Amino acid sequence: MYKKLFIPGPTHVRDEVLAAQTAPMIGHRSKDYSDLQGAVRPKLQKVLYTEQPVFLYASSGTGLMEGSIRQTVLKRALVTVCGAFSARWYEVAVANGVPADSVEVEWGQGITPEIVDAALSKGDYDVLTVTFNETSTGVMNPLKDIAALVREKYPDTVILVDAVSGMAGAKIEFDAWGLDVVLASTQKCFALPPGLAVAAVSERALKRAEQVPNRGYYFDFLNMLKYYKKDQTPATPAVSLLYALNQQLDDILAEGLDNRWNRHIEMANVVREWARKYWALFPDERFLSNTVTTVKNTRGISVADLNKALGERGAMISNGYGSKLREKTFRIAHMGDLTVADVNWLLGQINDILGLE
Repeated sequence: MYKKLFIPGPTHVRDEVLAAQTAPMIGHRSKDYSDLQGAVRPKLQKVLYTEQPVFLYASSGTGLMEGSIRQTVLKRALVTVCGAFSARWYEVAVANGVPADSVEVEWGQGITPEIVDAALSKGDYDVLTVTFNETSTGVMNPLKDIAALVREKYPDTVILVDAVSGMAGAKIEFDAWGLDVVLASTQKCFALPPGLAVAAVSERALKRAEQVPNRGYYFDFLNMLKYYKKDQTPATPAVSLLYALNQQLDDILAEGLDNRWNRHIEMANVVREWARKYWALFPDERFLSNTVTTVKNTRGISVADLNKALGERGAMISNGYGSKLREKTFRIAHMGDLTVADVNWLLGQINDILGLE
């Protein structure tokens, strides 16, 4: 049975976006392909408020996490951890032999500029990783404020941002905030099928990569830049997904960026109000995500059973992520092309299944 996905990726994909993938295949070294990437490029820059390059990779977001941390650390990375996905930065660093330390807050709390300042002041760090939106806990970190602190006090520190569950769902002003690498994959707020990853990359990050001798091959920013200037990619791109992305970007810009950010906030507010009434919010209220809400399972229900019942009605939500939060929380995503009407319908179904009044 078809299910509308209210999970934090993959998200619901509209028929028009799915259909865009059926365009005839083209050679990735052809002018047709260059025209396609050339059409996509400025639209992505608008979404990220940047004039810097926005690279495209046939990859998951995790691939770009690995690629970016390999290419930017000369001394040591400071990894900020507030949940399962932000911890992945540290795991990736260690797996690649990249020197790194982590600073962690209790799950449900956010990373503040004060925490970053205290940690950076204690070590010789040249890279900071921040997870904009922690998908496991429903925390949205104050990225703008963190970046302002770093740019003021640690100007040479490269800021790497996992925006996988935030990009295209919440405003990220890449240039104005002074960010260096902001990466995401397209199966979340972009509301595309999985398989495509994007990264805005600053001049500072490119210059850092020039100094790293073993920065890897597939994700090499400097090699990518050479091809980017020709609206190409070094390796075979995900052509069909680019057709879909081009269609989706047209629709995003037609909706209007401010309208899109506000729609996500409106959906979030509906879910938060419902969660406060019947359950409790898991994250600290100061750090609530605009794209996914993590709810405390204060009623002790079987989230798995709830999801089974929802599946019979054509919907799906997410259990808590990992052993620490599974069945103790559940997550409702409100991202991509979902609407307030969609969210209200879902919550009505949950209320009906559980007998909530």
